[in-house]
Formats: sequence, C-alpha cells, structure tokens
Amino acid sequence: MPDFLQLGIRKEINHTLKSLGLVTPTPIQEKTIPFILEGKDIIAQAQTGTGKTLAFVLPILEKININNPETQALILAPTRELALQITKEIKRVKENVDGLNVLAIFGGQDVEHQLKKLRGAQHIIVATPGRLLDHVRRRTIDLSTISMFVLDEADQMLLMGFLPDVDNIIGEMFSSRQTMLFSATIPKEIHSLSKKYMREPENIEIKEKQITVKKIKQFAVETTDRRKEGTLLHLLNEHRPYLAIIFCRTKARVQKLQETLKQNGFNSDELHGDIPQSKRQRAMRNFRDAKLQFLVATDVAARGLDVEGITHIYNYDVPQDVETYIHRIGRTGRASGEGEAYTLYAPRDVDFLQMIEKGINQSLEKIVIRGVSIPDRDDYDKERTENIAKARRAAAKRDAGKPAGGSKIRHKNEERKKYR
Repeated sequence: MPDFLQLGIRKEINHTLKSLGLVTPTPIQEKTIPFILEGKDIIAQAQTGTGKTLAFVLPILEKININNPETQALILAPTRELALQITKEIKRVKENVDGLNVLAIFGGQDVEHQLKKLRGAQHIIVATPGRLLDHVRRRTIDLSTISMFVLDEADQMLLMGFLPDVDNIIGEMFSSRQTMLFSATIPKEIHSLSKKYMREPENIEIKEKQITVKKIKQFAVETTDRRKEGTLLHLLNEHRPYLAIIFCRTKARVQKLQETLKQNGFNSDELHGDIPQSKRQRAMRNFRDAKLQFLVATDVAARGLDVEGITHIYNYDVPQDVETYIHRIGRTGRASGEGEAYTLYAPRDVDFLQMIEKGINQSLEKIVIRGVSIPDRDDYDKERTENIAKARRAAAKRDAGKPAGGSKIRHKNEERKKYR
C-alpha cells in the first residue's frame, strides 16, 4: 500500500501527518487523493470513520496557491459541528504550510467578527449553507474565485432540506471549478445534482461498514414502549459511563427524555435542531470538558460530533437504517479506544434490528433485564406525588406539636427574607 508521499502529498505535509501518527492512507484516501490531485470531479461514497475528511483536505492543501489571496476552496457541511470539525482537521495538518488561512462560517457567530476575518486572505472557507448564502447576498464572499468545491455529507444536506440552498450556492461559481461530493449514501436527488453540475465524475465506493464498529461491543436490550424509560435508567445506573450519548429519533422525544433524566438526578443536556446556537455551543463545550456526563441528541444535531472519551452509546430509539446505526455507534470506540453500544428495542422494532445485524454482518448480543423493578412513567409520577404528600403530612405534624410562638417567629423570619 502506498504512503501519502507516494500519493502525491508533499514532504512538509507528510512530516506533519507522521507526527500525528498518520502513516498509512485509508482506502478512501488511497482512491480519491490521486483523482483530486489530477483535477477530476469525484463522487465518493464512504461511511463515517473511514478517513474521508483527510481524503479531500490533503489534496486541497497540496493545490492551494498561498501567494494568491483569493478564496480558492469551499467546503460545504450540513451542520456547525461538522464545519468546525473539518476546520479543526485542516488546522491540525497545515502546521508546516506557512501562510495558509482557513475560516469557518456558520450561523450563530457574530457577523461583524466574520466580516473582519473576511477582509483578510482566506484561502479555504468551511461553511454551512444558510450563513454562506447570507454572505453571498451581502457580497462579502465572492464565490467566483472558487476552483475547488467539496459537498460533504451530501445525503444529510438532502435530509435537512438544504438542496435548494446548495443549488443556489453552486450557481454562484464558475463551471470550471473542480467538484467533490462525499456521502454515506447516494439517493436519486444526489445523482440528479451530480449530473447537473459535475463533469464526468469518478465514482468511488468504499464498502467498509465494519471500520467503525469492530472495536465496539454491541448489545440489544429487549424492552417495551412503556418500560423503555425505566430500562434506560436501569442501564445508566448499572453502567455509570464516563461520557455517553443517548440517541432519539425526534426532538420531542429528546426533550421528554431529557426531562426524565433531570428528574432522576442525571447530569445531562439536550441537543437538537431547535436549540439556540449559544446553548448548543455551551452544551458541546461542557460535554467535551466532561462537565456533562450525558448528551441526549437527534441524529442530525450530532452529525460531525467528534469527542474523545465517549464510552457508551445508547440507541433509545432503534435506527431505521444501517448507515444511521453505524454513524451513531461510531461516536465511541475512537482514537484506538473501546466502547459499548446498547440498542433498546420493543417487539415492533425486531425487523429493523434484524436489518441492522444483516447490514453490519454481525449479531448483537441480546440482553433481557429480569428481576429488576422498572417502573413506567405513570408509576414514577404516582410515586413522586405520594412522596410529596408524605412530606407535607410530616411537616404539618411537626408544626402541630410546636408552641404558637414558633409559628410567629418563623413568619417574621420569612417576612424579613422578602425584603433582603
């Protein structure tokens, strides 16, 4: 297998890669880098965890003209988290490339700060569609200078409804650009986009579903819809993870489960599309710093989330396709570590579970929790109401046995507190 130097990556960048422990290219890197260096358009189908980010970052760094202050490369990502992750990866490997500037553009940032940065030379821009279009309309970013364009996680762009924005963005660029499309799946809408905007693209497909799951111990936990919350609480108390992500199918389910975790004393926060950017960044920062133990998230919100130290993944809702399952559990077992993934399934989920097992060519170890009292939410609410009533009765009984003056003194103290 060739090394990065043999693929055409210069010595200075290769030296940085070696210092980071990156010596042997992954299959997606080996297949795509030569085509990109030749200037060809490509459609690359690869899963999360295959090294696809470096597959386009390295040849872009190789082709950038540092002496040209214009923006030469645009990388479009569906989420802020993925845009930041790509930017971080570029900064990590460009250490020995003097004078190269990269800027992340996404919603939630101060626009004036972005405008100040854009006044200087920015050779590479990594952006989300909405904020990028805002700058294009303000004429603060000129896409006519772009010679290399990457559309990352193209299928997620489609899922999130960004395809019209992508269409408008591409329309601002010259047709002579080089276009690179990376996606875990290639639905028909993506094929239509490629036919419209790409020139005889090279098609590359990497079938390595096991790459993100081989180090992860995977379990399927049998439960019912009514007992699911109780089952999860039992698992969390039993496992006591260092850091864990709990995946739900919708934002409403994220919010409901987050409320339950808080009520039960778990140090957790939520992540979904309706979370304000400031709160979203705070939650991510706290999770990375291990100030939060649990993050309850939807799939789209967690796209691009790369945090070291995640020991457990819990699929509160069974993923409805294999790619989503691989993406979810791939958040653990990273950086040569090990991880555990637990999928909670009810009888109606069995077909999806079997589809996942077939897709990863692996059977999940089945767990049935027996002999454990797992109250459902009705039981929990009833118990909570009874405890509150008991506490009130006890307080009333204590007050009944005290002299009348005690009540007056307590009343005066309460009045003082009002005006402090």
